[in-house]
Amino acid sequence: MIIGVVGLGTMGLGIAQVFAAAGYKVLATDAVEAARATAPTRLRAALDPRVAKGALSQDALEATLSNLHIVPTPQDLSPAALIIEAILETLPAKQALFTSLEACIAPQTILATNTSSLSVAAIAQGLKHPERVLGLHFFNPAPAMKLVELVAHAGTNAAALTLAGTLTQTAGKTVIPCPDRPGFIVNRCARPFYGEALALLEEGRTPSDIDSSMLAAGYKIGPLSLIDLIGADINLAATQGLQTALNHPRYHVFDALKAQVAAGHLGRKSGQGFLLPAQPGPPPPDAAVIALRIEATLANEAAWLLAEGGVSAEGIDQALKLGLNLPRGPFEITAQHTADKITATLAELGSKAPAHLKSRYLQPA
Repeated sequence: MIIGVVGLGTMGLGIAQVFAAAGYKVLATDAVEAARATAPTRLRAALDPRVAKGALSQDALEATLSNLHIVPTPQDLSPAALIIEAILETLPAKQALFTSLEACIAPQTILATNTSSLSVAAIAQGLKHPERVLGLHFFNPAPAMKLVELVAHAGTNAAALTLAGTLTQTAGKTVIPCPDRPGFIVNRCARPFYGEALALLEEGRTPSDIDSSMLAAGYKIGPLSLIDLIGADINLAATQGLQTALNHPRYHVFDALKAQVAAGHLGRKSGQGFLLPAQPGPPPPDAAVIALRIEATLANEAAWLLAEGGVSAEGIDQALKLGLNLPRGPFEITAQHTADKITATLAELGSKAPAHLKSRYLQPA
């Protein structure tokens, strides 16, 4: 079975590595000649440290590199059974690529998008065979992150989903099916993890208080530190995208985040963030209250997603633990605290919230 990859940036090359390391022949290309020319060297540079640490044999490295075949154009991917695009995150670019590929591939060839924010149905619109289009959303860095969200739009063929899921699983990934809705699972359900921390910040709590409370509750990183790691600008764009798509206070774009981006305090990439270069201090006396507040909103968002259908509670829990490295999933949070306590916490938050945020804490019927 041959896998095709379009786009040889960090994500595309990482996806190519995943399948090449699993023994698949990978045909990969990029519109930029320099990206094509440097791809094998960049892949070797990524794998060499693993060999040096003893985590990978030299033979395995060479086998992975030998499975990667750089080709000049997307049309050269025609022998592939599955083609994954990891190009510019714009709808016209992805539609144009898939339209051009349709002219040279077999009708049964699967076209997968690695989009994290666009509608898979919209990408498939206008194609002769929209039924073969699906989402394979890898997380960055693709070789290290176990989770892949398998996204079906309303017309996706079941056989295409099965084959794409099987190929990805045999490449060592945990594949979680999810519907074609804004944010899929992880990016959507992550919003309250960040958002409620920002609400607390605007209410006067310190970044250290917020993050140290989550560390005390068993989290490996606090929400504001995670924004610093990913980038405040990226977090802002993701939140704005969901707010535009879903238009609900659960995806409210807090002024604290907008101000951070406006100031250029983007986190690791700028050297200063909500906490960076500092680290969280000791947890405050009410750390458990802060953690419960954030966890209650996490559980609530997951409950809304589950109520919409197309995904399981187990799938949501597993996706959040793998994609965000949470110690427990939203439904495990509810089981730990009890549904009554989550409901009471959300009701109290709603009663105290300003008018424009009260419905943020409503639960599904």
